[in-house]
Parts: sequence; structure tokens; C-alpha cells
Amino acid sequence: RVQNKKLYLASLAALLGPLSFGLALGYSSPAIPELRKINNPKLRLDSSQASWFGSVVTLGAAAGGVLGGYLVDKVGRKLSLMLCSVPYVSGYIVIIAAQNVWMLYLGRMLTGLASGITSLVVPVYISEVSHTNVRGMLGSCVQLMVVTGILGAYIAGMTLKWHWLAVLCAFPPCVMLLFMMFVPETPRFLLNWNKRAEAIAALQFLRGPYVDHEWECRQIETNVEEEGLNLSEFKNPSIYRPLLIGVALMFLQQVTGINAVMFYAESIFEDADFKDGRMASVIVASIQVCFTAVAALIVDKTGRKVLLYISGIIMALSTALFGFYFKVVLPKGNNSSNADLWFTLNSVSPGTENKLSWLAVVSLGLFVAGFALGWGPVPWLVMSEIFPLKARGILSSACVLTNWVMAFLVTKEFHDFIGFLTSYGTFWLFSAFCCLNVTFTAFCVPETKGRTLEQIEAYFRRS
Repeated sequence: RVQNKKLYLASLAALLGPLSFGLALGYSSPAIPELRKINNPKLRLDSSQASWFGSVVTLGAAAGGVLGGYLVDKVGRKLSLMLCSVPYVSGYIVIIAAQNVWMLYLGRMLTGLASGITSLVVPVYISEVSHTNVRGMLGSCVQLMVVTGILGAYIAGMTLKWHWLAVLCAFPPCVMLLFMMFVPETPRFLLNWNKRAEAIAALQFLRGPYVDHEWECRQIETNVEEEGLNLSEFKNPSIYRPLLIGVALMFLQQVTGINAVMFYAESIFEDADFKDGRMASVIVASIQVCFTAVAALIVDKTGRKVLLYISGIIMALSTALFGFYFKVVLPKGNNSSNADLWFTLNSVSPGTENKLSWLAVVSLGLFVAGFALGWGPVPWLVMSEIFPLKARGILSSACVLTNWVMAFLVTKEFHDFIGFLTSYGTFWLFSAFCCLNVTFTAFCVPETKGRTLEQIEAYFRRS
């Protein structure tokens, strides 16, 4: 019990990072409507500027993923997280003090940069401080805190103005900075830098006094290789295989269409007579939080692959239903090229739409629940488990960069897909990708449940 309390304290300190990350993602949803109506013409956003205000955070996060890959190996997991609080808080200060639209963009870029570093470092930190029995649960809590942050931003945005919401969002990074001062660096990072005494002290903090710290320290030391990572080593299967699996997981997570579905969630709810768009966003975010929490509670019992199977199948069925909804409900002319889904959703005949509006809402709920159950949290968890210690920074960086670049492309290019493939064709394409996810899981993703990080590394080395 003592070891778990200290371990949970260290994990909680790190998890304030993903909470801040979720608040940064969720901030744009309540802020954009206000900024589009603001009296100041220099700050007022038009449609194009609102789109960039929402999506530029993903570009900052992509840059943060690259920077985080350098920081996590050079200055450590703990200090990287402490440094994250600087761009988080600076970004919100710039937003609050903004005199023009470009300052708003800069503030979003800074919070995105911090989010990219956070999305890389926190899974690595938690996987390295956790023991096998709870590593899956604590690793899944990363995504749980992200969606909790998004939900928190939505709820707070219903009562707070955009600048006060920015003040609120700046608070968790400050608390993270304070808490991280009192928790240790990961034992694996310390041993990799030949700081054995500090590593033993970290294990005593994380495991309690009644555990054989020397034994665990020796287990880690057997896998610590002092030499750095050379370019030639990427020919080694123990390096390139986990890299390919991690990059593919991040790519497939985004091409499920999660950002596209969330983009149209408010419109779909409004068509089903949910007139309060903000309340609809809260409902969707609440579904995400609930099912991500379920995933965190069961991932160490069911395993990673089972959740990926269930999640992929649910998403494939729900996106297929989405495609069916758009095929039946939308007028044939509006399914041609260059269709504007916002227009077509609001131009269907009332009788047709009302009969099938329940199908859109059910499909949306199923999709969000399915994603939250597996393909939301598990790729981040697996990424933090499968990379060898000496390459963990650079390989994680490649995965985070892939994730954020794909998030940006899917969000920005979704309308072009609708114009080329029609609305129903686009969602059927997402359904096909979800089926591909299940196949990829079956043949390529290793089960990491119940294995230490050293055993996982040895598995790839043997293969």
C-alpha cells in the first residue's frame, strides 16, 4: 500500500501534464464563438481564422514532439515536464494580452508546443516509474486526463469568458511544476546516466521500503546500454520493428476519422433537436471520459490487443452507419463533389431527417465510446512500452510527430475528402481504415500485458 501511494503521487504529478494538454485542446471550442463576435475588430475571427485558431495547436504539438524527443533523453523525464509549464503559461499570457489575431495564433502555438512535449514525455515517465501490475492502468490514465481536460474546458467555457478561461487553463501547469519538484526522476533514466545511488533512492520512493530495490536495479541495469544510438542501428529489428509498430499505431489512430467525427458532432446533435451546441459538446466529452476510465480500469486484466480489437470493430460499425445515414438522408445532388456538409445537413427535408436523426446520434455515441475504449488510450500506452531505453526519446518523437501531423491533415483536408469521395464515401473510407486497424492489431501488435519493460525489449531483440 505504501509503495502504491508514493507511485500514485508521482503519477498524479505527471498526469497534470495531459490535463493541461486536454484543456489546451478543448479551449478553442468555447473560445472561438466568442472571438467571432468580439467587438474588437483586430481580434475578431472570420471563418478561416477560426479554423486556424483551432488547428494551429496541432502544428505546435508536432514541433513539441520533435523537441520533446531531444529533451527527454538529454535533460530527463522529470525536468522535461517541469520545463513544459513555461510554454503553457506563456501561451495563455499571450492569448490574454493579445492585441491582434497573430498574437492569438502565437499563444495557441506555444500551448501546442507544450502539449506536444507533454504527449511524448508523460507516457514515458509513467511507464518507467510503474511496476508491471499497474502500468497499463496508469498509462491509460494519460488519455483519461486528456479527455477530462477537454470536458473541463467545455464545462468551464459555458460560464467563463474566453480570457478568464485562459487564466483557468494556465493553473494546472503551475501545479504540475510545483508537484514535480517533490517526485523522483525515473530509475531507468538515472541508471542510463550511471547514477546508481539516485536510482536506488528513486526506487525506494516508488516501491516503498519493503521491496528488494537491488534486485530491480540489477534487472534494469542488464538492459541499460551505455553507448548512444547510431544511425546504423536502425537496421536492427530491435529498433526498427517497434518504431514501425509505434508509427503505424499513431497513423491508424488518426485515420479512424476521430477528428472529423468530433468536428461535426455539434451539427449532428443540432439536427437531432439538441439545440444547445455547447451542451452537445459536453455530452460527447463525457462519453469519452467514461469509456476511457473503463479502459484504464480493465486494460491490465484484458490486455492491450483485446481492447484494440473491440474498439476497432465498434468504430468500423459506427462509421459504416454514419455513411449509411449520409447516403440515405442527404439529397443526391448534395453528395456530389464540392458538397458542403454543413449546408447539406441543414437542407435535408424535415421528414427524412427526423426519422433517421437517432441513427446519427447513436453512431456518434458508439464511435466516441469505441475510440475511448481502445484506439484512444492504447496506442499511447503501447508506444511508451515497446521502445528500447537508449532509443526511447527519438522513437517516441517520431510517433508523436506522426500523430500530430496526421491530426492536422485529417482536420484540414476533411472537406476536400467530402468533395472527392462524397460524405458517405468518406465515412465508409474511415470504416475501411478501422477494419485495417483490427487486422494490423492481429498480425503486428505484441501483447505487453504482464511483461516488464526489460522483457518487452528482450522480446524484440530475440525476434
